[in-house]
Amino acid sequence: MPPRTSTVVPRRLPLVVTADERLLDDLLRLAALAGTEVDLAADPVAARSRQAVAPLVLVGADQADAYLRARLPRRPRLVLVGRADQEPPWQIAEVLGAEHVAILPAAEPWLVDRFTDDGDAERPAAAVVGVIGGRGGAGASVLAGALSVTAARRGLRSLLVDADPLGGGLDLVLGWEQIDGLRWPALADSDGRIDPAALAVALPCRGDLGLLSWDRGEPLPLPAATMTAALDAARRERDLIVVDLPRRPDDAAVAAMHLTDRVLVLVPAELRATAATARVIARIHRHCTDLSLVVRGPAPGRLRAREIGRTLGLPVTGVLQPEPRVSRGLERGEAPGASGRGPLAELCQRIVAGLVDRTAAAS
Repeated sequence: MPPRTSTVVPRRLPLVVTADERLLDDLLRLAALAGTEVDLAADPVAARSRQAVAPLVLVGADQADAYLRARLPRRPRLVLVGRADQEPPWQIAEVLGAEHVAILPAAEPWLVDRFTDDGDAERPAAAVVGVIGGRGGAGASVLAGALSVTAARRGLRSLLVDADPLGGGLDLVLGWEQIDGLRWPALADSDGRIDPAALAVALPCRGDLGLLSWDRGEPLPLPAATMTAALDAARRERDLIVVDLPRRPDDAAVAAMHLTDRVLVLVPAELRATAATARVIARIHRHCTDLSLVVRGPAPGRLRAREIGRTLGLPVTGVLQPEPRVSRGLERGEAPGASGRGPLAELCQRIVAGLVDRTAAAS
């Protein structure tokens, strides 16, 4: 009988693609902290045969343009890495399909965690939808709240995230200001490491709906790395994340935009609101490419939704008719969409169903 042989399956290593010696030194140091080795490639040509099997691919900002020209296939768990003294490669990240942009040294703890996570365990990532108003007072926070409430009513583990420190707090939109739990200020000084399970337990929750919002204190600067870490942790524990985005995004809001699967832009059916929305779209389009409109009535000048969509160059996801009882309910602490009836609830049901179907198809 011939001797029995064993097949040794080589350990798959994270792939680092960079010719920047300073950046390479930093990444090797972080990999060592995580207790792992890495596979090295100086450019995308050298990486071509290895990037498909690597559990994680880190592309240095110095190779971002070359990586795009090389036309390598898109893949999950690809991260663009740069330094704070460089121009952040936000725009090219969208084109490459990068899941994250990590800026050192702020993102060092987050990268150590990524090196530790070998990516072998399949985790269905939550869908992330952003909501932003085309002008002030458009009602984006109400729409964001209603989407998260609708998802929870459907049995999805949803999370409503407040990315607007000057928005007054989404706990007021849900009527949750008296519910204890972690708010953004408690995370503002975090080192970029957030445990998914611990975050889920610490947040204000009712049933399948959780909230990450601001408190009534003075808003603190929120690092982009903290926003990224929080959303990344939430995606492991939730089915749907709804992010209320500010019209003038700071670094944290930009980081949130880069994690969205779709951004809904709420525009009142008015001429000046449409003009204001055009400016908002121009500001955010480089950070999130999948944009669509929700048009809110009434239309004093009889401006039609399809005309607004044609003017702004975006598809129209839905139209909202006036619903005074929603405004009255907010004043009484009633969460929007909680009844499951009315134009707002019906629109949110269609949007959530579409997001769930899209995520399932992608998985």
